[in-house]
Amino acid sequence: MKENHFQSNIFLTEPNISRFPNPFISLHLANINFIFMKIYKLIAIAILSISNLNAQNIQSPSEFLGYEIGSRFTRHHKVVEYFEYVSNSLSNVKLEKYGETNEHRPLYISYISSEENIRNLEDIRKSNLSQTGILKGNTDNKIAIVWMSYNVHGNEASSTEASMLTLYELVTSKKEWLKNTLVIIDPCINPDGRDRYVNWYNQVKSSPFDISQDSKEHNEPWPGGRPNHYLFDLNRDWAWATQVETQQRLKVYNKWMPHIHVDFHEQYINNPYYFAPAAAPFHEIITEWQRNFQTEIGKNHAKYFDKEGWLYFTKESFDLLYPSYGDTYPTYMGAIGMTYEQAGHGRAGLGIQTDNGEILTLKDRALHHMTTGLSTVEIASKNVEKINSEFKKFFDNSNLDFKSYVLKNDNIDKTNRLKKLLDKHEISYENATNGIAKGILYSTSEEGKLNTTTNDLVIHTNQPKGKMVKVLFEPKAFLADSLTYDITAWSIPYAHGFEAIASKISVNSTKSIATETIKNSVDKNAYAYISKWNSLEDAVFLGDLLQENITPRFSEKPFSIDGKSYERGTLIILRNDNRTLDFDEKLIEIATKNQRKLHSVSTGFVTSGVDFGSASVKPIQKQKVALLSGNGTSSLSFGEIWHFFETELQYPITVLNTDYFNSVNLSNFDVLIIPDGYYDEILSKNTLEKLGNWVQSGGTLIAIDSALQSFVDKEGFALKSKETEKETNKNLTPYADLERKSVKDFITGAFFKSKVDNTHPLAFGYKDAYFSLKLGNKSYMYLEKGSNVAYFDATSKNISGYAGSLAVKNIPESLLFGEERKGSGSIIYMVDNPLFRSFWDNGKLFLANAVFLLNSDIIKK
Repeated sequence: MKENHFQSNIFLTEPNISRFPNPFISLHLANINFIFMKIYKLIAIAILSISNLNAQNIQSPSEFLGYEIGSRFTRHHKVVEYFEYVSNSLSNVKLEKYGETNEHRPLYISYISSEENIRNLEDIRKSNLSQTGILKGNTDNKIAIVWMSYNVHGNEASSTEASMLTLYELVTSKKEWLKNTLVIIDPCINPDGRDRYVNWYNQVKSSPFDISQDSKEHNEPWPGGRPNHYLFDLNRDWAWATQVETQQRLKVYNKWMPHIHVDFHEQYINNPYYFAPAAAPFHEIITEWQRNFQTEIGKNHAKYFDKEGWLYFTKESFDLLYPSYGDTYPTYMGAIGMTYEQAGHGRAGLGIQTDNGEILTLKDRALHHMTTGLSTVEIASKNVEKINSEFKKFFDNSNLDFKSYVLKNDNIDKTNRLKKLLDKHEISYENATNGIAKGILYSTSEEGKLNTTTNDLVIHTNQPKGKMVKVLFEPKAFLADSLTYDITAWSIPYAHGFEAIASKISVNSTKSIATETIKNSVDKNAYAYISKWNSLEDAVFLGDLLQENITPRFSEKPFSIDGKSYERGTLIILRNDNRTLDFDEKLIEIATKNQRKLHSVSTGFVTSGVDFGSASVKPIQKQKVALLSGNGTSSLSFGEIWHFFETELQYPITVLNTDYFNSVNLSNFDVLIIPDGYYDEILSKNTLEKLGNWVQSGGTLIAIDSALQSFVDKEGFALKSKETEKETNKNLTPYADLERKSVKDFITGAFFKSKVDNTHPLAFGYKDAYFSLKLGNKSYMYLEKGSNVAYFDATSKNISGYAGSLAVKNIPESLLFGEERKGSGSIIYMVDNPLFRSFWDNGKLFLANAVFLLNSDIIKK
């Protein structure tokens, strides 16, 4: 234990009285020492009294804000002010800013514990990390670490109100629990979404609030407050870390690795409260202790809910499988990860009448969340020793079946993108040695072998986060129950497009070597500069060139020159197309910034293939891209595309709204992207005719997922629906079995292997096979009038994830990605979403190809 910072050495060291032979001196010194000790005790009592007095005098949230919690929604900046006030007033609370949102709202966490623990925060952190093996040192941690995250979905707004109540109760009436427990509170994970909801609600609510479900205040407009700025669901982003909120949170989360993590949510207005234990399926790496302690926590909650007569349920609906939730991600990092769900959601407002006639108020919702939050801290405080000992055991990875995952590095850009993702989770990786690795091949899902080189990536499971490595990389997750809450396949080698192998024997490897910086040089004698095309980074480079008014070309056919071979899609930047004085310097600057290697050539006469003046070497014009948003559009799909263009492709895009889409002059744009959605009321017969005419004149129309329903089987369009298998005699199924039997028709996020025509510009940069993530059973016929660029043939089958026995029959001999030519333009049909949650990395180049390589040589007036 560290010294009390109020203590002085004079009070800690007693004089050695035996050194003074005179008894009167000895007696005098003894009296002085007695007086000093009395003074010390009085000072200690005074300090304790001041601390208790400060806690007693701290203002409640209602007193600080000037209104009762639950009587209105609190704007995010006022929540921050309350946490700052408590932190500035008490020495057992520390507030830390860990980031900022896209809309520049601050992100904070608050540490709440005893004064001594707050003084020793760094020692506690290091001791806890030592239990995981991340750090070396003292593993004798005697503090439970409980992290509570609020308001990940912006319109599930009661939890942030509850966070203030919970903070107040902890520092006033529950201080005893804090002696051996460190509580970390993130009062609002998603401030942008919360303020979007709160601002809207404050604008439209009645006074007093209207409890009718039909009232405007209970029906949010598109896109709602649930997602963040880019309309991403932050509760699906923990593992993929595509959003700035997640990226910044993971940095501080990985610094602590808490023992318990609670994610506070809201569900629909008629549901009772949900708390742990979770429902099946459970991922197989979840330990018996983790499951059992969830039950103990749930029993503690039930004690308080039973006393008040509040309804609740457990062990239903909310499973622990998909790794990117706020309960599963912490669970796979060793914590007891849990979701708590209160009725309310974006519909409830300040108060609403439920279907059974009860009035559900914001005050009640916040009270329920405060109760489970405090109950969680209480039971953690009572089980500190067991929590720490079991947490330490979790990081023994010796029993994991796969010891190493090897990913072929045949595309350095893909490898570097994956490394960045692993770095966000602080998962280590190495390079393979020259040799052979044996195991399960991802391409065949069967035993095989892979020739390895020193460029290939190896991720071992004998590291502290080895269990998370297994979850993210295993070829197929074990699925104990087909009734799940989300997708059932996510393996990174498939999502990122790697040839890979999972080995049950540790593969030889060496420490990873940093990638060398690419340097290019000006060649004033160059006839052209050449750059490869097989990654998203190449598309970023192309977009940068276009924005800097440099005109590149791409080759539709492979060629060789100066002893080097180049594939279809290769960029060729001709001096003849760019007659400016600073052409070379500007090009080199852009290439170096994007770390693209340029090869200069002195002639357009190739060794093999087509010369640079061929019609097969097409110019790429600057593309004006429009994206549809608004009612009918899936906000998530729109957000994925918006985020892709602004943060990854870094290419300008114009957002249109369905409210006025019919009046838009489409001739102002070269490309129109229609996200997943349902457009029956927007894409009328007249509007479809207008779209068809625009395509005829050279436009590129890209329709994704359910947007295809607006074109299928319609006059003037080539897309045709495929007859699907149907269950017969459904009426004979017992009522209790209806839900389970219905999943025969479902595909809940599963991988299917498709064939790819990589001679088509839509597939330039790809190999002849592509694994697609299917989210439903809708299927379409091969295009009779058009190009079937990616498709499922008669042998296509489910590789990983759940696909119902009927749904899986719909996939063979169906379209995945196709192009219908109309006049000078194209319609691109994308049956599966190539950008799903931005984690499906290998699909992104398909969209870039559709934007830049189709019809881009046409100069539109």
